[in-house]
Amino acid sequence: MVMRYNPSLQGVALSHSNITFVNPVATIQRDCPFLICKVAFDATVWSPRVGFKLSGKVNLCSPDHISLLVHKTFNASIPRNHIPTDIWEFEYGPAENDPEFGEEARANENGKEEDGENSTGGKWVHRVTGDVLGGDNGLVEVTVVGLTVANEMLSVLGSLQPDPFSPRHVVHPPNAEEKGESGDESESEDDSEEEGSADSEESEEDTLQLLGKRKDAEEQRERAEKRKRKG
Repeated sequence: MVMRYNPSLQGVALSHSNITFVNPVATIQRDCPFLICKVAFDATVWSPRVGFKLSGKVNLCSPDHISLLVHKTFNASIPRNHIPTDIWEFEYGPAENDPEFGEEARANENGKEEDGENSTGGKWVHRVTGDVLGGDNGLVEVTVVGLTVANEMLSVLGSLQPDPFSPRHVVHPPNAEEKGESGDESESEDDSEEEGSADSEESEEDTLQLLGKRKDAEEQRERAEKRKRKG
């Protein structure tokens, strides 16, 4: 129950205490060997809602998304369409196996890897000032635009956009009309291929007929010459 998403609580139970029985007696249902009783308790629940503001620490950057840790425990992700690319741009870092600037070189130089560095070596920086997103402490404030529950684990979808709920930031799948147009195009291509194959077959038949006629004409000439020689 603890640290797992509970639908009845609409959040993740962090802790519970002061457990008491609501009724002094319990019930037994049919052949069930367990006693059924109601209990009451106090619980601390982490229950984010869409529209909330949360602060998380950057732990991974890529050209497609930014990964955060909220309260050093919960995962949050900022997809590219929710990053204002007119303000921030992704800057690739050195390769991991670079002997001079790679992760191992920095780890040997500092004694340990710096906290908050991501394994890809890339980062999001300000287009004008060149400041790294999150600053020195790596903290970023996001607006919650979605929640995902998988295997009883809750993850947050965040946004850095000033208008996070604008339709401009929603990635739309191809609609039915576009699919229909693509289907019509493929059907027209298939029809043209079929017509082309039919034309090629007809041209082959015409060629064969011409060759047959020429052969018949040559045979008739040879017969006529033989008759003349006999006469």
